[in-house]
Amino acid sequence: MLLKKLLGFDASSMKVKTEIVAGVTTFLTMCYILAVNPPLLATTGMDKGALFTSTALASAIATLLLAFMAKLPFAQAPSMGLNAFFAFTLCQAMGLTWQQALAVMLIEGVIFIVITFLNIRDMILKCIPVNLRFAISAGIGMFIAFIGLKNAHIIVANPDTFVKLGNFTPECLLGIFSILISGMLMVRGVKGALFYGIILTTLVGIPLHVTQIPEGWLPVATPHSIAPVFCKFDFSQIFSLKMFMVIFSLLLINIFDTLGTLIGLAQKAGSSINGDMTNIKNAMLSDAVGTTASAFLGSSTITTYVESASGIAEGGRSGLTSFCVGMLFIISIFFSPIFLLIPAAATSGALVMVGVLMVDTVKRINLEDISEAFPAFITMITMVLCYSIADGICLGILSYVIIKLCAGKWRDLNVTLIILALLFILNYACG
Repeated sequence: MLLKKLLGFDASSMKVKTEIVAGVTTFLTMCYILAVNPPLLATTGMDKGALFTSTALASAIATLLLAFMAKLPFAQAPSMGLNAFFAFTLCQAMGLTWQQALAVMLIEGVIFIVITFLNIRDMILKCIPVNLRFAISAGIGMFIAFIGLKNAHIIVANPDTFVKLGNFTPECLLGIFSILISGMLMVRGVKGALFYGIILTTLVGIPLHVTQIPEGWLPVATPHSIAPVFCKFDFSQIFSLKMFMVIFSLLLINIFDTLGTLIGLAQKAGSSINGDMTNIKNAMLSDAVGTTASAFLGSSTITTYVESASGIAEGGRSGLTSFCVGMLFIISIFFSPIFLLIPAAATSGALVMVGVLMVDTVKRINLEDISEAFPAFITMITMVLCYSIADGICLGILSYVIIKLCAGKWRDLNVTLIILALLFILNYACG
C-alpha cells in the first residue's frame, strides 16, 4: 500500500524485480550524461569535479521528484541541447560569464514553474508553428553533433573555408572510433550503447595516450565538493532585451523538449498510464523544480530523457522505476574518478548519435509548402552556422513571419508571432 501511495506501484499488476531491472536499464542508457556534461560545461571555466557532483545530484533530485510527484517510470537529467546552449550560446557566442549563464538558468526554471502551475505552457505551444517546433528539435540535434565533431578535432577551424576536416591525430582517430562503435552498438540494439561506447573508447584511448590516467588513480573516491559552482549567480546582465530573448528561447526549447518527450513516453508505456495529463503536468512540474535546483547546484537545465523508453520496454510502469534511477545517480557520485577520466574525444560518439536521434523530426516537417519549409530550414542551418541555438530560433520565427506576410498568408500568423518578430528585429538592430 505504501509503495502504491508513494510511487504508484500496483502489486496486483506489477513486480518489484521488473521495476528495478527497468530502472537499471534506464540508468545505463542515459548515464553517459555524467561523462558528457561536466567537460562540456567546463569549457566555460567551471570546475569539472564540482560539475560532476552537481550533474549527478541534479539528475537524482529531478528524477526522484518525478518518481514521487508524477509516479511515472521516466528519468530526468541535464538536457543535451540546453547544456550546449549554456556553454556555446550563452558563454561563448554571447560572451556571458558562467555565473551570468547560471542566473539565466535559474530565472528560466522559476518561470517554468509558474507557467506550469498556471497552464500557460499550452498557450505558448499554440503560438509557435508546428513545423518550427520540429525544426528546432532537428537543429539542436545537428548542433550537438557538430559539437561532438569539433571536440574530437574531426572538424577544425580554417581561415579560408571557416571549417575543414582535421588531421588524423590520435584524438581525431579516437573520436572517429567513438562514433563508429556507438553507431554499431545502437544498430545492434545494445541497451546502454552510448555508455558502453564511451567506456570502450576511453579504454582504446589509453594506448593512444589520449586517456590520461593520473598516478595513484582509484575508481572510487569521496564526492567532489560543489562549492566552486554552488549558487554562483550573477544577475548583472539580466535586465536587457537580449536577455529576454535568450530566456524566451530557453523556455521554448525546454517546453517543446519536455512535453513532447513526456507524451511520447506515456504512449510507449501503454494502458497503465494512458497519457494521464495530470501525471504529465506533475512531470512537467518536477522538471521545472529540477531545473531550478540544478541552477542552484551549478548545472544546466533539466529535461526528461527519451532513453527512459528502454526502461519502459523492460516493463517499468511506476515511479519505482524512476526511484531506482535516482538512487543510482546518487551512488554514481562516489565513482567520479571513472567518469572524469573520460577524454572529450570519447564522448563524441554519444553527441553525434544523440544528434542522429534528434534530427529524426525532419521527416515530420511539411516540405511541400515553401512558406513552411523555408523558415524550418533557416532555423536548422543558422543554429549550426551561427553556433547559437537562440539565433536559430529567433531567425526561424522572423523568417516565418516575413515569408507568410510576403506570400499573403497572414492568416497563418498570430499576434504573439508578430510581436516576437518585431522584438527580434529590435534586438538585432540594437546589436
